[in-house]
Amino acid sequence: MTKAREVLVIGGNRYFGRRLIERLLAAGDRVTVLNRGSAPPPPGAVRLIADRDDEDALRAALGERTFDVVVDQVCYTPRQADLAVRVLAGRVGRYVMTSTVEVYEYEDSIAPVRESDLDPRTIAVDLELPWDDPEFLEAHYGEGKRQAEAVFTAAPGLSYVAVRVAHVLGGADDFTGRLAHYADRISAGEPIAVPEANHPATYIHVEEIADFLLWAAGQDFTGPVNAASHGRLTTDDLCAELAVHLPHGKTVFQEVKVGAVSPFSFRRSYGMDNSRAVELGFRFGNARQWLPRAVTETLAAAHTLGKDH
Repeated sequence: MTKAREVLVIGGNRYFGRRLIERLLAAGDRVTVLNRGSAPPPPGAVRLIADRDDEDALRAALGERTFDVVVDQVCYTPRQADLAVRVLAGRVGRYVMTSTVEVYEYEDSIAPVRESDLDPRTIAVDLELPWDDPEFLEAHYGEGKRQAEAVFTAAPGLSYVAVRVAHVLGGADDFTGRLAHYADRISAGEPIAVPEANHPATYIHVEEIADFLLWAAGQDFTGPVNAASHGRLTTDDLCAELAVHLPHGKTVFQEVKVGAVSPFSFRRSYGMDNSRAVELGFRFGNARQWLPRAVTETLAAAHTLGKDH
């Protein structure tokens, strides 16, 4: 019989983090969830409340607990990573950080980017930048994740993996509003701002990324790994699937040379190569196959399906 693991999830209150916790519990793991207490974790998980940016509060909440696995869902800055390393050093067997495709913000290649295109060991870390400023953090989201990866990678003796997550779609609890933006525009026949050269991107379904994180927590490989479904999608692909459910709407693209464009519209190549994860044993779905489901889930959640009838 497999021994139950002690798993700490930092964050995880919503979206795929909550799905991950449910999967861990179903697998028989003993799960502790640490966050600021905005919402309770799924039944069966131990709840700890603390601000991860407050070292004293974090130490007090964790006490002397040790963990086989930590899944860090809400590490956005090198300062947060540095604090986590100090507090959890010697107390965790495996550390999984949820990173992002945005770490490749300086890479622009027609071919999907591989993990080796961004080596965390080469990234300069600056803990003195204003990471506590929400506006600065939002403007430097990818850089914050890059530097956080660098901190964990440099931590001595830490078995660490960074899951670089593609753009996530689907789920009735999608809080991002990105697909809803397109649905509202199509319903009203209003222009959708896109760049003149609009590149495709890689995506992953919300259920699939929860499966991936569960899988990654149980493996022994280290370093960065890309998590993306097979195939790339364009803005046209997303809007075409939305239009199936909005027959009285109209899709109008408006090309812009400079300025803001719609979410999931990209001025540069924005795809990830998932071959490392495949070679390690994970089986991804195909984005075109699950896209209809993702659109239906998101529209139902936003009550958009009934607007056009």
